[in-house]
Amino acid sequence: MSLGALFLPFAALADGGAAARVADSGHTAWVLVATALVLLMTLPGLALFYGGMVRRKNVLATMTQTIAIAAVVTLTWCAVGYSLAMRPGTAFVGGLDRLFLDGLSLDALSGGVPESVFAMFQLSFAIITTALVPGAFAERMKFAAVLLFAALWSVLVYAPVAHWVWAPDGWLAVLGALDYAGGTVVHINAGVAGLVCALYVGPRSGYGRQPMTPYNLALTLTGAALLWVGWFGFNAGSGLAADGRAGMAMLVTQLAAATAAVAWMGTEWLVRGRPSALGLVSGAVGGLVAVTPASGFITPASALLIGAVAGVGCYLGATVLKRLLRCDDALDAFGIHGVGGIIGALLTGWLASPAIGGVRGDTLAQLAGICATVVYSGGMTLIVLMAIDRLVGLRVGERTESEGLDLSEHGEAIA
Repeated sequence: MSLGALFLPFAALADGGAAARVADSGHTAWVLVATALVLLMTLPGLALFYGGMVRRKNVLATMTQTIAIAAVVTLTWCAVGYSLAMRPGTAFVGGLDRLFLDGLSLDALSGGVPESVFAMFQLSFAIITTALVPGAFAERMKFAAVLLFAALWSVLVYAPVAHWVWAPDGWLAVLGALDYAGGTVVHINAGVAGLVCALYVGPRSGYGRQPMTPYNLALTLTGAALLWVGWFGFNAGSGLAADGRAGMAMLVTQLAAATAAVAWMGTEWLVRGRPSALGLVSGAVGGLVAVTPASGFITPASALLIGAVAGVGCYLGATVLKRLLRCDDALDAFGIHGVGGIIGALLTGWLASPAIGGVRGDTLAQLAGICATVVYSGGMTLIVLMAIDRLVGLRVGERTESEGLDLSEHGEAIA
């Protein structure tokens, strides 16, 4: 078995299916279900999760951004993103043989599933990665700027990083960096981009001086529950097979999420004197983030360890680290996804079990993947922001921000 096939959820795509002429119906059925589960994470999971945490005057705008990003990224993925991310090319970016999904016939295969199913599965990852970023700059960016950001970032940032890690000829894949389902590609990538966005755009008006009470945490808890359930498609679907490894990935995902939820809750209880509902689900999401790169490589005992470290680490990332950075990361995109992704990537290098994934981890390779993603995602995100700022401007005016984006950007409001 090649190194790519050991850790890459999509390793057999390089020849468009030359090695496998008939799709496996069982694997195909599971990946179709997993794709729907990952889409459920964004629509409606992330929309509700983010929408409940912002102020009443920005709920519709925040949820609209999530849904609009899903639409925009679908089009960019079709036009160029899939080809650049997943097709054979150079060590840094894929080729152009699938522009506008040209050549994607009924007979084209990727591993044991139709390439159309594979492309759709990968699209669901591109959508949620891009949709995570606005959590950092919530309540203050123009809708037009958000749409442009989604289009440019999904092509210029997400697609190359996905190729580095998940394409068999990607340079991090060749180096031996492990990322089973997106700890680096999805969470570190989105978390760092969110941090850069929050710093560049600046804090919300009144941040640190005025209360910014969430509109409805019941929505947030509902969204978190949908994220948790959808994550089984994220992790257990990433081997493109309905087999024992998928079952183990599902099990360790549940264990890490539950452990992290308890760890965050316990830490908050000790520090603040009482647990919060938001803290409980934030901890669960942190555990899900951290186990994502490791899910196809680790034992249940390792999942418990990852969850415990992630629960405490993400709590500190969303509180202590955010204060140190003096950054209005509104919905903790970096504090949870960036920090959790880094924790998970590092622990994957230490805990990967050959008995589960057939390969040992390499902590130095994991560190290389983290550093490369931080530098590239951070730098390219800054360039994208500067370009959009010159084109249409990034931030709404002070009066618009005070009125709320629901009315000012969309002419609508919650009754």
